[in-house]
Amino acid sequence: MILRYHELSRRPAVFKAMTGLTVAEFDSLAEDLAPTLLAALAQRRERPRRDRAPGAGHPFELDHRDQLLLTVVWLRHYPIAEVLGYLFGVSEATASRAIARVLPVLEAAGRDTMRMPDPGRLRRKRLADLLAETPELAVIIDSFEQPIERRKDRSKADSFYSGKKKRHTLKVQAAVDEETGQFVDVSESFPGPTADIKVLESSGVLEGLPAGVGALGDLAYVGMEKLRPEVATATPRRKPRGRPRPEGDAAHNKEFSRRRVKVEHSIGRMRRFKVVSEMDRHHQRNHASRARAVAGLVNRQLRHGAAL
Repeated sequence: MILRYHELSRRPAVFKAMTGLTVAEFDSLAEDLAPTLLAALAQRRERPRRDRAPGAGHPFELDHRDQLLLTVVWLRHYPIAEVLGYLFGVSEATASRAIARVLPVLEAAGRDTMRMPDPGRLRRKRLADLLAETPELAVIIDSFEQPIERRKDRSKADSFYSGKKKRHTLKVQAAVDEETGQFVDVSESFPGPTADIKVLESSGVLEGLPAGVGALGDLAYVGMEKLRPEVATATPRRKPRGRPRPEGDAAHNKEFSRRRVKVEHSIGRMRRFKVVSEMDRHHQRNHASRARAVAGLVNRQLRHGAAL
């Protein structure tokens, strides 16, 4: 059976397995993006130097809703264009063009869902005494890596080799709202070996935090308080070199991890979309765009209160 919205939406369980979204969530997404998608289509038809009059030529095989469906299925399962075209009953070129049209719109929509916490509206419950020195309201920052194809040039290949993952990777940093788990920022892509603290410095996340909102990170972010001293930041306590760990540090770090795990859960939801977890086949083109598009879909899921 050829995949189309009007058929797939009649099978809610299959629809969610294919897209990661419920039918209602996809309908809401399609309704929000329809004006932008249709405007882009009209602009393309009326572009200068067009040989044919608007409306001439063979009609699109996929309407804007099915083009969106195709792109979300691609983000979720990351099939090659030939397979994706077969599933939707179109050519490989048509599937690729649909993705090229819709992905920038999804990226922009993903950015629109990213909102920093509002210190005037949301306040954490009173923190445990163990975490008294950490910020009450914070975004939690972490990064993840995606494998990429090894470059032929050895010097360029080495610059992407991650000792942690034992393969060539790209790294993306994500920041989530501690209260909701929603993404508030997704960085550009960096070579896998780039230190997390360097990615944080380049991303500008700390500069964008509202007054009263702090930042939490793991041990890779030790020293981030130096990047913007006026922002309250916190990381786990390190064991002193050559000395025993002070009493209470283990308990502190355990409580800290319970608080920081929110970002692990959000990144885990994001990486269920195979476009940001399997081997990148696009030679790093639009890598961050794909990550932001997926983050926007995860944010919509979390706003609807459903787990992926």
